[in-house]
Amino acid sequence: MDPIPILKAMLPKVPLMGKTAIYHTLGFSEHSKHWDLRTELTINVLRSLIVDSPPGPVSRTQKLTLRDPGIKGRIWVSKVTMPKPEEDDIRQELFKAIEGMKQPGEAPGGFIAPELLPVEAEWTGYRAGATKQSVELKISEERKYTEMMKEVFSPATVLYFHGGAYYLMDPATHRPTTKKLAKLTKGRCLSVRYRLAPQNPFPAALLDALVSYFTLLYPPPGSFHQPVSPSHIVFSGDSAGGNLCLVLLQTLLQFRRQGQKIHWNGEEREVPIPAGIAVCSGWGDITHSSPSCESNRTYDYLPARSVHPTGMDFPSCPVWPTTPPRKNLYAEDALLCHPLVSPLIAKSWEGSCPMWIETGQELLTDEGKHIAMKASTQGVKVVFEEWEAMPHCFAMVLESLPASKKLFLNWARFIRQVVEDPGSMETRGTRIVPKTLKEVNLDVGALSAFSDEEAGERMRERVVKLSMKSLGSMSKL
Repeated sequence: MDPIPILKAMLPKVPLMGKTAIYHTLGFSEHSKHWDLRTELTINVLRSLIVDSPPGPVSRTQKLTLRDPGIKGRIWVSKVTMPKPEEDDIRQELFKAIEGMKQPGEAPGGFIAPELLPVEAEWTGYRAGATKQSVELKISEERKYTEMMKEVFSPATVLYFHGGAYYLMDPATHRPTTKKLAKLTKGRCLSVRYRLAPQNPFPAALLDALVSYFTLLYPPPGSFHQPVSPSHIVFSGDSAGGNLCLVLLQTLLQFRRQGQKIHWNGEEREVPIPAGIAVCSGWGDITHSSPSCESNRTYDYLPARSVHPTGMDFPSCPVWPTTPPRKNLYAEDALLCHPLVSPLIAKSWEGSCPMWIETGQELLTDEGKHIAMKASTQGVKVVFEEWEAMPHCFAMVLESLPASKKLFLNWARFIRQVVEDPGSMETRGTRIVPKTLKEVNLDVGALSAFSDEEAGERMRERVVKLSMKSLGSMSKL
């Protein structure tokens, strides 16, 4: 990687870093009681890079995050392409689910129907016999998969969806995460290269997620893997990937509510629920309407709602703005409050598998709390964790912290338990102090301070503001 662009980006941050170090050392910083100096430096610099810098062109930023750093070290990666099924049924049933989950009186459509396409992904496993300097073996992808499976000792299969606000990043950027999960679970991960917005808005990523899940369950001829039992599959992801886990689960629940089966490569297939879902800093409300999107700004590096009250104003580039223009990168304005876009507003989680929901004290905290509380009150087993004073996806950003290592252990423990000993699952909630790792019990049934009605009203008000800004943008064209 060329160090020059990194140096150019960091040089203007030297005064900020000096001030942060002085304030932290003297105890003047409000964060010094929660964070060590490295954490505070990292978060302050990240926040400055994201918040204080004007938004760059979407296409340029997206391209930067799609660079493959290569495969090196104690990791197996086997790249696969999952073919699209012979029939169009899974796509059409998704469209029916979208319509079936709208509020009464809402107009049909409102989204660009994506094509049904092959989906790329990476099988990831832990390569115990390698060293940090080991290079990727020059063997076929199928042979890599075979070698990987020799080091898989648990049936746990993680279907992983990366974060990145639905328009950034790739399975390649998340190999450190999937490698850790594979190592700690002694299982394997299938990390999905779903289509990114704004070129491919909702529901393209969700369709790719459906194809990935059904390919695990019912692999077509030529697949590396054998059929995987749904009782061995756990959906997992971070941030937008957490959103994709939640909406994929909601889609499956809707299929089952409607009694649907899926015609898949010549056979009518059942729609099973996976063993569990495990969500790290999941994005539950695309509109950013929850109170924590403002109240937790001091602990997070993501831009608070007040920084961009009507959303990020990205400069024009080959992929943005879209035609016709919309305000949100991921979805049309009319669908921002749809349960398959913003699962915070989903009416029911009844029939769901167990959930592990983790959040820091971040912008998205209220969303995780509300979904966890609602699911638990509807009979779902929920394991909820809130990490005091910690930012979005902190375990991936601050990998060396004891708290980060503890989070990954908890994450992997849930995956193994829900696969290998599901009968032992119990609802529980904890708040964890990162410096001491002290745990305080939480009542999962009383996590959220607001009702469904209040959440829905805030979301709708937020969409009106976003839509008004969109109309203003259109009038200038």
